[in-house]
Amino acid sequence: MFQDSAANTLDQAALGVSEPTTPGTSRRQFINHAGRGLLAAGIATALPLAAAEAADLGGFDTTAPPTGPLDIKLPPLEAPTDPKAGPFPNPDAPDQRVGFAIVGLGHLTLAEILPAFGQAKHCKPVALVSGDADKMAKAAKQYGIKASSCYSYANYDKLKDNPEVQVIYIVLPNSQHHEFTLRGAKAGKHILCEKPMANSVKECEEMIAACNKAGKKLMIAYRIQYEPLNRAAQKLVRDKTYGKTKLIQMMNCQNQAHDQQWRHKKALAGGGSLPDVGLYCLNTTRFLLGEEPTEVSAQIYSTPGDDRFKEIEENVSFTLRFPSGVIAQCMTGYGSFNNKSYAVHGETGTIKMDPAFPYKGLKQELVHAPNGKQMIEQPSNPGKQQFALEMDHMAECVRDNKTPYTPGEEGLQDQRIMEAIYQSAKDNKPVKLTAGVGKTDAFRGTPPTEEQA
Repeated sequence: MFQDSAANTLDQAALGVSEPTTPGTSRRQFINHAGRGLLAAGIATALPLAAAEAADLGGFDTTAPPTGPLDIKLPPLEAPTDPKAGPFPNPDAPDQRVGFAIVGLGHLTLAEILPAFGQAKHCKPVALVSGDADKMAKAAKQYGIKASSCYSYANYDKLKDNPEVQVIYIVLPNSQHHEFTLRGAKAGKHILCEKPMANSVKECEEMIAACNKAGKKLMIAYRIQYEPLNRAAQKLVRDKTYGKTKLIQMMNCQNQAHDQQWRHKKALAGGGSLPDVGLYCLNTTRFLLGEEPTEVSAQIYSTPGDDRFKEIEENVSFTLRFPSGVIAQCMTGYGSFNNKSYAVHGETGTIKMDPAFPYKGLKQELVHAPNGKQMIEQPSNPGKQQFALEMDHMAECVRDNKTPYTPGEEGLQDQRIMEAIYQSAKDNKPVKLTAGVGKTDAFRGTPPTEEQA
């Protein structure tokens, strides 16, 4: 979903340090010398050295890995008995980051994706594509993107001639994902595509085929699968920390504005609440369990006379049955108060996420009863920028030639299941499913690295 926000710029200060000191002298040593009355001497030697460093770094060892973190380290500030601070971000040098072209400058791009590059370690924005030249010029100026790297939808294919662009991130209405993925792959670029992947199984299959033919990677932007608290919930489920999972409840609903936005047009959106916000319930359930459902049953209801729902559905309730016996009840809607939560009920405890799906502010609660006394734990949220995490994963997959954790096949499987949900609601009976059943993480690729989690 798209939200407005002021854009911010990359923090160049985090990419390097400059200290007034002599070769081989650490910052800590310099400060200690200054405290013993040697500050004047330190400054006197630093001034000519600064000029020498500007020329050839005055004898410092300037070797660094061609890619990967530069790994700056300092002694800890905390006593051994105090909580430890996290590691420094240690991003790649700018010239070693994977270049992204962002297609579409709507709410999501301006509010979340472009600002996220400020917290990303392995990628950077190098090109923009938009149908609004004025808006694009302003965004380009904010993020230091060259005017020559700004494209319209008509000349989008010219990205093939821009060697700075390695990945195209498609952030367009659902119906345009298919076209711009095919054109992007033909231009010789890797593709990161927003969810839902497309409007039909056929389109998804064609997107996968186009990227395979071009020898390029295709990743679907399922940010929840890269977010730390949701990944921690997955580990609790997979490790059977609270015994076998028995039941799952998923809810993702919101009250949409009465503005006839593109999400209310079936030709553009492919559907209503199900492919937009209900997809989080479907995909997150599959992500947590690592299983594929064997059966789905569903009901759909839209308020009569509400102009928002002339073409698309308002509310969807669907039940997923899994080989292990887990039953997942999922609900999604476009006309009720905002609720984005889930609960995983195991034999000896419950994992709650509320909220579970927003861009920030997620909270986890673990309810169990060790020694017969109920306990509620609330793990802290690391506060990672979700779009930075997913884009960094894509960058690493491009750099290291790995299959993304959420490839096109993951998006295709969700589309298959959503079509079965619609069919079940239409026929008022359950629909059997077979794809991927019996395999763990059947449609996922290489998991994200620990630094991204």
